[in-house]
Amino acid sequence: MSNAEIPPGVGVEQVWALEATYAPDGAEARAPYRAEHLERIARLTRAGIVIEAGAFTDVSRSIVLLRAESEEAALAIAREDPYTREGVWVEIRVAPFGRVVVEATGTGA
Repeated sequence: MSNAEIPPGVGVEQVWALEATYAPDGAEARAPYRAEHLERIARLTRAGIVIEAGAFTDVSRSIVLLRAESEEAALAIAREDPYTREGVWVEIRVAPFGRVVVEATGTGA
């Protein structure tokens, strides 16, 4: 999509979509590390690195949208997570993702 096709007030931010697959016993395996994992996600969110994060309710996969300079940097963020370190996440993939951003119009009521 060229910039000419993007309407005024709308932008596209290139971020990374991270998909992590849980171990077959993911729901049980994550329990001892969940608080540490969630605290880290919260810290990265406050720092503006993580945009959105969560797991599918069947605890099969997690999705994390994050800001990173490169694919390797995005993978490094995932590798430093307690879930990766402890074998809760067994496979990690990242891909560039065009996040639609709507600019504030300043037309408050």
